[in-house]
Amino acid sequence: MNIGSKIKQLRMENGLTQEELANRCELTKGFISQLEREMTSPSIATLYDILEALGTTLGDFFSEEDDEKIVFKQEDVFEKYEEENNMTIHWIVPNAQKYEMEPILVEFGQNGLSYKHTPHSGQEFGFVLEGEIELYHGKRKLQVKKGETFYFIPNKEHYIKNKINKTSKVLWISTPPSF
Repeated sequence: MNIGSKIKQLRMENGLTQEELANRCELTKGFISQLEREMTSPSIATLYDILEALGTTLGDFFSEEDDEKIVFKQEDVFEKYEEENNMTIHWIVPNAQKYEMEPILVEFGQNGLSYKHTPHSGQEFGFVLEGEIELYHGKRKLQVKKGETFYFIPNKEHYIKNKINKTSKVLWISTPPSF
């Protein structure tokens, strides 16, 4: 592991100059420069101070674990068919509940119906990929066709219904996760 280059990467991710990092750690800019070019090595105490200023820990810094997964493939998708509502939910980002938003792909068969969501904090966004749906938001009923989007604050009961005789598909993103 190249400690210096990893420190430089963290410094740049934090938007700090060498001088700003040096000041936060009570070191010289020259020392930070030499460290980043692998010309010197820090003591454990100095490394601890630098990492603290960069918002990380010794454990995380030396962790060799793979970065968090960013790209998800078809085999990562979890699907659930709801016969009663004639809809299939595709969780296209596994474990998205731990993030700030949760995207799903929902396929509605004829007269398919989403769950009725009670008011909650956050925001909802949808993009109709195929077909046409009715979006119910409180007392409003809105038609949303293929290629159109919806965006609303979920401060009222809301749900989706497919009124056409073929499948409708919606990419639906909720924040915070609620599906």
